[in-house]
Amino acid sequence: MIPRARHVVAAALSSALLALPAFTGIANAVPTGKVYAVPLTKTTDDVKRVADYWKPDKLKKADSYTPAAPGAKSSPSASPAGGAAGPRAPSPAAVRVSSTAKKKSATTVAAPTPPRNATVAKTDGKVYFRYGVKEYWCSASAVAARNRSVVATAGHCAFDPRQAKAAEYWIFVPNPGENGETPDGIYVGASISMHEDWSGRGDYDYDYAFVTVHRGFKWVAKNGAYVMEDVGRLQDNVGGQGLELNRKPGTYTAVAFGYPGGEQPDGSRPFDGKKRHMCKDGPTSWTVAPSYDLQKGVRLQPCDFSSGASGGPWLIGYNRERGLGHLNGVNSLNWNSDAQGRFDAVSSPYFDAITGQVYRHAATTVVLSNVV
Repeated sequence: MIPRARHVVAAALSSALLALPAFTGIANAVPTGKVYAVPLTKTTDDVKRVADYWKPDKLKKADSYTPAAPGAKSSPSASPAGGAAGPRAPSPAAVRVSSTAKKKSATTVAAPTPPRNATVAKTDGKVYFRYGVKEYWCSASAVAARNRSVVATAGHCAFDPRQAKAAEYWIFVPNPGENGETPDGIYVGASISMHEDWSGRGDYDYDYAFVTVHRGFKWVAKNGAYVMEDVGRLQDNVGGQGLELNRKPGTYTAVAFGYPGGEQPDGSRPFDGKKRHMCKDGPTSWTVAPSYDLQKGVRLQPCDFSSGASGGPWLIGYNRERGLGHLNGVNSLNWNSDAQGRFDAVSSPYFDAITGQVYRHAATTVVLSNVV
């Protein structure tokens, strides 16, 4: 996850990582079978500490931060210059349990849900976070869940397996404005749910994370200062995408969304990271990338997303009028398979029954009932 020769993309994971606050990290992680959960914020004081970090003045320049990306592939078999994800962290001591989700046919786990008081969903947005002393951003989307408080993104947008540490100051901003506006609120991360092979090995077959978030808030100017104003739960405000598993590549098409902003292989920057872009309904196929331990990746082509789109949703059965579909992947790796000037494909981990376990853990995680 370092800049590549010829195909330079911004690194998501800085080599100069600092220690995280006491309430995050492996020391407090909870292994549950193949699910690895890491708390981010537990108390209202924790939430306010993160909120204070992202005051309006800071959010206004957030798009100038580094768009996070794990790297790019010049061909399915090529090894990127400089290595893949750096030294591997040891696997966490997790107790494995038998999976209760054995069904291999396509399975709908969650139905798409509109906002509470609207018919059109607005689930996509950006996540902002910090590794060490440097801020980054990624793409993400809200997913329908029992606790109405789940965000889907890429694993590398929430946890660094090289250092075995979670991202700091993690927030989700749905539908961000181009000048730092937060029309649908700011949602502080409560807990990351991921596959243990991402947290322990950096295996890109599991480069996804479901982050449970606390109730949202907005900054409101009062008497010359900013104060937090509660806006409620994420899903109530923006809706949630459905979730479908075990859909074999080649049997469906998908649309992908994201906020790309990084360089293309030729050094150009056709995207500025401020606007949401879509790769139109395209075919899917299996793909592998041995240098990333990706053995069962799914490729969507054509798609010219660059860094910053990481974590954005793949949706099948997308309804433009409602803004809803079924999540079946997230942007993970950018591909330049024809070795030309622009990326031409994006890939996602395959969403299978194990993905469902990770999602269910996030969907049942309890969050604070009040953050203001």
